[in-house]
Amino acid sequence: MSVTQPHGFRAAGVAAGLKSTGAKDVALVVNDGPTYDSATVFTANRCKANPVLWSQEVVKDGTVRAVVLNSGGANCYTGPEGFQTTHAVAEQVAGHLGIGAIDVVVCSTGLIGLKNDRSALLGGVDAAYAGLAADGGQAAAEAIMTTDSVSKQAVVEGSGWSIGGMAKGAGMLAPQLATMLVVITTDAVVPATDLDTALRAATRVSFDRLDSDGCMSTNDTVTVLASGASGITPSLPDFTEALSQLCGDLAMQLLRDAEGADHDIAITTLNAATEDDAVEVGRSVARSNLFKAAVFGKDPNWGRVLASIGTTGAAFDPADLDVAMNGVWVCKGSEPHADPATVDLNGREVTVTIDLKAGSERATVWTNDLTHAYVHENSAYSS
Repeated sequence: MSVTQPHGFRAAGVAAGLKSTGAKDVALVVNDGPTYDSATVFTANRCKANPVLWSQEVVKDGTVRAVVLNSGGANCYTGPEGFQTTHAVAEQVAGHLGIGAIDVVVCSTGLIGLKNDRSALLGGVDAAYAGLAADGGQAAAEAIMTTDSVSKQAVVEGSGWSIGGMAKGAGMLAPQLATMLVVITTDAVVPATDLDTALRAATRVSFDRLDSDGCMSTNDTVTVLASGASGITPSLPDFTEALSQLCGDLAMQLLRDAEGADHDIAITTLNAATEDDAVEVGRSVARSNLFKAAVFGKDPNWGRVLASIGTTGAAFDPADLDVAMNGVWVCKGSEPHADPATVDLNGREVTVTIDLKAGSERATVWTNDLTHAYVHENSAYSS
């Protein structure tokens, strides 16, 4: 399971004392080769954490030998000392593996403005290196959790090759990406340029469509490593399809674990003039606190959907919009249709379908409701 399912990888997760709970907080994933191709996408937030600033330089040549991650502190807005800590962590990993620090991606997650204890973090790196194992994926996935209630892992099997992944994230879920760290491994032979193409195609329809609360994090990182250990080179379309499946699986795990959520909401926009229009409309509804609060209250208030559509620049006729909730068309031609009382919102899964009648494109954006528990969770924690 997870990142050690594909051949050529070892991982570990240990407790270094960064978390007051004593839980695991440092993870290490190592690519043992024979190839070391990689691709990575980062947060689009202009305010980036030190590990992102470091790792953006690391990934430029398409070669990554290891990824080291910590929870318990985001190492964001911690000044030059924080960047030096990131560099020191990369150097520590590199020293153990006999490689250059410039081939080590560093990721952090937790509170912004909190300086990680460098000595504890470096001690965690030492312990993680000592604990590296071919079955260490579970421990690594546990070590990157913050407000997550469960670890997130997935595997997709190809023809003689496989892809494995682990993710963390439960809040600040908004594109580009989410408040999440994701490490993906494959034993397929895939050049770095193809990995980049496949990863961007996969994240575009998965993580980038996840919009839990409209809040974009400073630390988001999704990196894929290819060991080539299977000796098999899949076609780019086959690999992209498998990678998209894996990213979609992990994205839905993030959604189901969103902080305090009672409902998972899939907003599908049909018959848009362009795919961008469909995404813009879905995202506008997903970011409406009025709509999300209505779903929490089990109120199929389609008027809030139309009001959100109207704030976009998408092509549509305001007098001819259709909206369905859980399969019931409560609005047709921008007028009341079926009785909203027939919409059952008691279950966890909620679907919203919007017909713009402006073209043939479609897209789905995923979000969740706005609950008392979300407010309570985030009055005490920020990442």
